[in-house]
Amino acid sequence: MEVQSHGKTHQGRVRPGNEDALFVGRWVYAVADGVGGAPAGEVASTLAVEQVAAYDDATPEDIADTGALLGASVRAAARTVAEAGADDPARTGMATTLTAAAVWDDQLVIAHVGDSRAYLLRDGLEQLTNDHTAVEEAVQVGLLDRADAARHPERHLLVRVVGMDPDVPVADYGPWRLQSGDRVLLCSDGLTEACETRAIARHLEDARDPESACEALIRAALEGGGPDNVTVVVLDLV
Repeated sequence: MEVQSHGKTHQGRVRPGNEDALFVGRWVYAVADGVGGAPAGEVASTLAVEQVAAYDDATPEDIADTGALLGASVRAAARTVAEAGADDPARTGMATTLTAAAVWDDQLVIAHVGDSRAYLLRDGLEQLTNDHTAVEEAVQVGLLDRADAARHPERHLLVRVVGMDPDVPVADYGPWRLQSGDRVLLCSDGLTEACETRAIARHLEDARDPESACEALIRAALEGGGPDNVTVVVLDLV
């Protein structure tokens, strides 16, 4: 199968700058969201996606495990961001989310830290990743229901980030076997905070190609108030 892809980012209507970063490669894709309130978020997100991008030149079939390769890239990003923060007092504490995907042949794998997300559109929209937040952990153990979690004032409190801890646990997902007609979305929480899941699904279903899907999703986030930087990467399997 062939992958058609596109990515787009926007600073939104409120933030003074854009601390998100993205990468769209041959078989590796990533979205990172610099942690607000921490120093040098834009540096952290850029360093993180650069580490993932470096693996786009590798050939997964020579390594036999694409998931291990992608996970290694995210773990390398964690070490790089943590070391850069430790070496520069102005960047101490800098951190970012990082959601990376790899598609090889008909296989999709994801490596993930934070609350950016990955979705698969196929007979409906399925969220593939879990947010690394205190609120999501409460949902997972039954202390909070999903409706209350969506309104919780601390829903953005991250319990895992790329940065500070060079050995942060990385969540590995997949592999999923992809089909022709599947559409994959990676996004920062600037999209999911501004748009309901039903609206995201509708825009993905209606768009004719990845570029128009990205345009529609960014536009929807801005129409929803654009409270944060918003970044999207869309992949079509054809």
